[in-house]
Amino acid sequence: MNTSHPPPLQTEWATLQQDHERHERCAAGIKIAAVALTAGAALFGFPFELAAPLTAIVWVIEAMLRTVQGRLGQRLLKVETLIADGASEYAACQLHTEWQATRPGAVGLLMEYAKSALKPTVAFPHALLLVLLFVISLQG
Repeated sequence: MNTSHPPPLQTEWATLQQDHERHERCAAGIKIAAVALTAGAALFGFPFELAAPLTAIVWVIEAMLRTVQGRLGQRLLKVETLIADGASEYAACQLHTEWQATRPGAVGLLMEYAKSALKPTVAFPHALLLVLLFVISLQG
């Protein structure tokens, strides 16, 4: 019985692509949770001093998720290049090895998260929600 398996790089690409899309869905869920948190805080009169840090934490969580997603995206692009170049199967499954080789220190990781947080697709709606909470607190 001869069962053929897809080449390792194609298997890696498919796995990474699924994970990349899964991160996208999780990010959408985080955004919905942020809106729900803000709405709940406004409806139930949470003080700004409590609601704002919670909203900021949700923003940081999305930034961390997007940072990891970005790493997956970088590896996806590399795998696509390797496939196009006809690379050896030994080039597959090097995501963590490659990342570990270039892993920044603690400050570098925090900078990656900050850069992710400031991207417009991540900052929306979190920055607006913080402004909304602030405006509500002024009226209150």
